[in-house]
Amino acid sequence: MTVTTNDAAPPSANDSLTAALFGSNFREEHGFWRRLLTTEPFRRPGGGTPDERLALSYHRLRILNNALDSGARLAADPRALAALHEWLGPVDPALTTVAGIHYNLFLGSLLDHDAGTLRDLSDFLALRRVGTFLCTEVAHGNDAAAIETTATYDRERDGFLLHTPHAGAQKFMPNTSPAGGPKSGVVAARLLVDGADHGVFLFLAPLTDAHRALPGVRVRRLPARMGSPVDHCLTSFDRCFVPRDALLAGQQGRIDDDGRFRSEVPNRRRRFLASIGRVTPGKLSMSACAVGSARVTLAIAVRYAGHRMISGSRAARRVPVYAHRTHHGPLAAAMATVYAMSLLHRRALHRWESAPETGRGEAERLVAVAKGWITWQARAVIVECRERCGAQGLLENNGMTELFTGIEGAITAEGDNLAVHAKAAAEMLFRVTDRDEAMSDGPGDLDDPAFLGRLIAAVEDLWFARARERMSAAPPGDPLGRWNAASSAALRGVEAYAYRQADEAYAEAVAATPEGGARERLTELRRLFALRWTARNSGDLLASGRLTADQVTSLPDAVEEATVVVAEHTPALVASFALPERLMSDWPIAGPGYAEVYDDPEGPWHRGRRAGIRGRAAEFRQPVCGSRRRPLREKVAALGTRGVLLAYWGTTSVLSRWFEKPQVSVDESVRRKA
Repeated sequence: MTVTTNDAAPPSANDSLTAALFGSNFREEHGFWRRLLTTEPFRRPGGGTPDERLALSYHRLRILNNALDSGARLAADPRALAALHEWLGPVDPALTTVAGIHYNLFLGSLLDHDAGTLRDLSDFLALRRVGTFLCTEVAHGNDAAAIETTATYDRERDGFLLHTPHAGAQKFMPNTSPAGGPKSGVVAARLLVDGADHGVFLFLAPLTDAHRALPGVRVRRLPARMGSPVDHCLTSFDRCFVPRDALLAGQQGRIDDDGRFRSEVPNRRRRFLASIGRVTPGKLSMSACAVGSARVTLAIAVRYAGHRMISGSRAARRVPVYAHRTHHGPLAAAMATVYAMSLLHRRALHRWESAPETGRGEAERLVAVAKGWITWQARAVIVECRERCGAQGLLENNGMTELFTGIEGAITAEGDNLAVHAKAAAEMLFRVTDRDEAMSDGPGDLDDPAFLGRLIAAVEDLWFARARERMSAAPPGDPLGRWNAASSAALRGVEAYAYRQADEAYAEAVAATPEGGARERLTELRRLFALRWTARNSGDLLASGRLTADQVTSLPDAVEEATVVVAEHTPALVASFALPERLMSDWPIAGPGYAEVYDDPEGPWHRGRRAGIRGRAAEFRQPVCGSRRRPLREKVAALGTRGVLLAYWGTTSVLSRWFEKPQVSVDESVRRKA
């Protein structure tokens, strides 16, 4: 008899938590991007003008493209696109913006339309021409279906004339300047054939060479926007000719060889939605960018809180600022939220990828709602973490201000959050819900995760019921007035729907995690997340009989107890984010030697050692990006003796801190693939 044994050690709690956050294929889906951002060209630069930083982003785009085995594979893989945004977003938001536009909106649109067309993509795959996407206009943002740029079919030349009829029809904010090299764009325009308007379609058009706009195209830079520099422009067309194959055709419509328009989709709005189908992967990418940015900001804040020492209750004693409930409480809540964001993002991505045609609408709605909720939550987390870092968090070199302004862009990109949630609210308002019968059982136990889950679902039902009542009470014959009466409550219902989806994602993660420390951590995080939302809605839950008065009274204590439990493990949970130590070293306050960045070689504390540096200008010391070895003192953390210090640093001896290795080693087995 042959006995096969498996000596592989079971995964650690940290590995199990990382798998919960990123999925079971962490190495395959995320390893390439995680390694890329630690290479020399992607280290954080020190200063530079906006134009220099923009040039660096386009330079990095070419390095990224050269590292891929196929840009087309990346464009066709929503998971790879999301991972790109998740890892590169916190490092270089401008790079992430131009990469997302090129690979998803531009190249993805070309690949999605008319697969049988032999279109030469070599210039775009080799980045000899950078792709961009021109849809929204000055007068048309969230109502992009009403855009006014025209593409008139010219039978004699067998092509289209792109034209901008007035100032409001100028394309708003595409990155269409010659910065970064020659550009081509996918242009959304209204197709006119023999005077008939067939709706909005996409057209491929060259826009610039390496120095200026091409004939028939006018490009003007917009004023600088907040955040990372991107060459946002106003772009217009003056009867710019493109050939017939410039139309991105498909079932929604095409021009045949006889010059006649044909379409299998009779509704013009549906034709438009089919043309801009790449917006859904774009929403997933925006969610991923927000998740990654929130994780990095929280990691910086927690690490800084552990080595920022302040005076204790006794003058001779110093403690880390993290020891105070007023400090670690908000960070613990942020940890529960960041986990919820990550799990909801994975849930939305999986649902959209695996949805059958009959369930496509529901899956796309989940993607849209998740994008709005996740980006809003990311902003709240980043603001909280910035405040916990005080004035240090306001400095550009510590990264938080850039991530804050970057998340503002994500909130507006791929559909403004409020408009996206309003559309979802209108769709969900009269749907029929079939809840578990246990919902009618009355109050349960606040320690029971299933009961808390039912409370979260009840909040959603309560707000949508309220919205329907308000709409029914509004005067008939006024659709806008009826919607206005219901919209506020319906939007609260959409928010509650997002919380329910996040809680269910938590439940799935807990169920999929083996018994042990990782499962306990996930259960604690889920409980804190659910209790905070329940406390916020306790009045409605009490009025509907789902909570008792005693439970409402005990909720603040329950939230406090859950906060204490999560706060104890929050510093260790940061390791589950799998952020490379080399990445974290680029933000000064993430290391215990952050004060050394402010050292002054001419300072009086250097008296007696200044002979060799006399005459050198005193200046602020920027972190040295790209150094292959970090100073030993940056590897040494503050030593604690008990309580929260031991929990924070995760060690019980002085020697283990002196010889500590980076949190996560680079996995050399990751394949170079998109």
